Amino acid sequence: MIEKIKDLIAEELHIDAATIADDADIIEDLGADSLSVVTIIMNAEDEFKLSIPDEAIADLRTPRAMADFLEANGK
Repeated sequence: MIEKIKDLIAEELHIDAATIADDADIIEDLGADSLSVVTIIMNAEDEFKLSIPDEAIADLRTPRAMADFLEANGK
């Protein structure tokens, strides 16, 4: 699952997924802006058929955090 999340991030940020560390901060380390973060979250919701509550988004700053959330919430 974490590799698919990295693919989603890489596609939005136009970077190589292989260069994304599991604990890379999407904003601080990868240079995403707020619009990119929203797009990544929306793409993850579509990919994994899951709704991510707005209050959870602030905690989903790394591929690992996103994978942990998705695994804990049904995917």
